[in-house]
Amino acid sequence: MDDRTKEMLRLGRDAYKKKEYSRAESYLAEVLEKHNDFADIHNMLGVIFHDRGLFSKAQMHFERAMEINPAYTEAALNLAVTYNDLGRYADAKRIYSQALSASQRDSGELDPFVRGKISNMYAAIGDVYQSSGMFEQATGEYRKALELAPGFVDIRLKLAQALRDGGQRAEAIEELQRILSEQPKYIAARIHLGITLYTLGRNAEAIEAWKEVLRVDPDNRSCQMYLNLVKEDEPAAPR
Repeated sequence: MDDRTKEMLRLGRDAYKKKEYSRAESYLAEVLEKHNDFADIHNMLGVIFHDRGLFSKAQMHFERAMEINPAYTEAALNLAVTYNDLGRYADAKRIYSQALSASQRDSGELDPFVRGKISNMYAAIGDVYQSSGMFEQATGEYRKALELAPGFVDIRLKLAQALRDGGQRAEAIEELQRILSEQPKYIAARIHLGITLYTLGRNAEAIEAWKEVLRVDPDNRSCQMYLNLVKEDEPAAPR
């Protein structure tokens, strides 16, 4: 590999890590003109095209990455997602199963990367159920995701929201309090704790939750709006 190609590859990988996909594509495409046998380049280009909704192009690159390196777990999972987006559900299931089997360790545990990837896939299904108002199904998918990656607080927050919107407010509060016990400065969780408390009529606790957010983030407009809303709900003091 000549020096210019090495530099293009370095710049392409750096831009990809920063999610500067247009720049990354131009660098990586130039490398690919001379070296079509780099599996990671094809995987990165597949992610870039998938991000733009160009699923057929993404499929082509993920498949090429798998041809070069059949044990490339990340490319396999990306290909499974892309097949699913293209409506090729049987192919998606087949590739997913192959990736799952290939990633099993001798102990029977999944590779941490694969656990995270699959966890996010369950969460994505949960998002679809949540947006459709199917809260019970959404909570089921989020719980599957958290079984694989219990430390993913963003997914736990989604679980709490689905529980609340599905009427299970006490359970939602438990999940939100768990998040805050692990990450006390996680503002989104504290905001939603206030919202959930408010839906239960526990206004004083809701107000305290939102005030705590404002102590950390004084310009948080959502909390300012919620506090004003609660004040409007309060009966006027007798004169």
